[in-house]
Amino acid sequence: MPTDPPLWQNTVASNGLQLRRADSLLVMGDGTALGARAGVRPGTGGLTVSLAGSTISVTAGGAFAYRSGQGVYRVVLPSAWSGTLAAAHATYDRRDLVYLRVWDTDVDSSGLRQGDVVYLPGTASATPPLPSPGANEVYVSLAQITVPRSGGGSASVDTSVRPVTVAPGGILPAQTTTPAGAYAGMYWDDGTDLRRYTGSAVETMAKVETVPWITPSLATGYAHNGNSNGNVRYRSYVDRGTRYMEWDGGASRVAGTQTTNILNAVLAAQYRPADRASLVTARNSTSIAGVSGSSHAFHSVKVDFNQDGTVSLVSAEGGATETVWFSLKGLRYPLS
Repeated sequence: MPTDPPLWQNTVASNGLQLRRADSLLVMGDGTALGARAGVRPGTGGLTVSLAGSTISVTAGGAFAYRSGQGVYRVVLPSAWSGTLAAAHATYDRRDLVYLRVWDTDVDSSGLRQGDVVYLPGTASATPPLPSPGANEVYVSLAQITVPRSGGGSASVDTSVRPVTVAPGGILPAQTTTPAGAYAGMYWDDGTDLRRYTGSAVETMAKVETVPWITPSLATGYAHNGNSNGNVRYRSYVDRGTRYMEWDGGASRVAGTQTTNILNAVLAAQYRPADRASLVTARNSTSIAGVSGSSHAFHSVKVDFNQDGTVSLVSAEGGATETVWFSLKGLRYPLS
């Protein structure tokens, strides 16, 4: 069986379906042989939906619309569009849909061959559904509008239903999940990190990350800058897809007995390890006045970073191994 006519040859005619199938080569695929990913172009600001009072506005712009078996439609809104928001329901909230539609009578029997913006009010209810365009429509969603019940506040625009598409091999922006049709070597931006699909798993790519340090308050009896190591501080960052905790600085025992938490308060949940992290670090190596046998004190101490957010010093023995100063500089462990 011959192929569709290759484009741009003299005297060769192609029909609309053949041209649209060929246009599927221009945009990212959806995982099927002749499929394509529909959406607007990122970075252009086109086809942006806004709401002022009861007036819905859509800016000029272009998009790729796709329907299985019908190929890719390139559709452009050359100037801004406006419409009127339907009145709020007396009792229930409502969700409305704004979308860019392609009318193709060969597909939808509409008698039309054009593109335009459609505003589709939803059904008000206790759990309002987002309305769906007709089964034969070719379209690209632009925004949903949440309309509270009468007297329940102002309507709001949400663009999370709006897809974006890029050329094959391009990096998709704002993708919180693995895109459909992901292939080995595909990249996307999840809003925070650059991600790559290996063909079987998703990797987080390394990036230069600037993460500020946090200096905590210490528990009663402890002071910052032990042995001139600087203030105790910590930060959390991602390295090769895993989130780590890193510590710096040191502290001194200035009074009282050793406590179960050297910090004044427990660490926030996002800084706590899934399992206890036990590490060994440097501490005082001289005798402690008034403590018998302290000249035999160990030069290191175990530190437990616990799941409950506490940080504890664990001495090998009592008395002779009491800690005067200790360092946390360079301690690092995974949080999960």
